[in-house]
Amino acid sequence: MKKFNTAGPCIPKKHYMVDLEDRLNRIHRMVDDGEYFTINRARQYGKTTTLAALAGKLTEDYLVVSLDFQKFSQSCFEHEDSFCHAFPVFLSGR
Repeated sequence: MKKFNTAGPCIPKKHYMVDLEDRLNRIHRMVDDGEYFTINRARQYGKTTTLAALAGKLTEDYLVVSLDFQKFSQSCFEHEDSFCHAFPVFLSGR
């Protein structure tokens, strides 16, 4: 049985949610065309849900890398070299 979700990403099979297909198709075309886009809204507007669905959609044509910069240490941002070296460690899960 589906229910309304008020915390965290929505899971289409578990939660009621807005149909994202048109929005995802528009963003996919932007990515295909090499355009930039931003997703910015207040809390509980579906940003994380949209990005998760977009990652699933783009995986068909692209290698999708998802990063949470909140998990990077402060020192990673101090110099370009330390920032670049943080990626392999972060991606390997260390």
